[in-house]
Amino acid sequence: MKIFMFLALACLSACSWFHREKPPPEPTELIVTGAPAGSIVFIDDVQKGQLAKFNDKPQILNVVAGAHIVEVRTDGTVIYREQTYVASGERLVIKVLSGFGRE
Repeated sequence: MKIFMFLALACLSACSWFHREKPPPEPTELIVTGAPAGSIVFIDDVQKGQLAKFNDKPQILNVVAGAHIVEVRTDGTVIYREQTYVASGERLVIKVLSGFGRE
């Protein structure tokens, strides 16, 4: 009887070897590059990025999937604006073009 119980438990535990958990979804990110020194990145009118200390240092921002408005502001003035869409798990690069915006 003990051997039967042992074999039954071994068979049941072996079933779990074949069922792997799904890996967690990749983060959805906007990577903003080229923001001038002293500027701040806003996503949908909410400050997300830190004060840019250097030009061209990328800022990686976690966002929810969907449409977003990316703005780069210096002293409260919008110097760059772009409407974009990022899919779930996508890493989208936004290249800030000085004095330019894409709608």
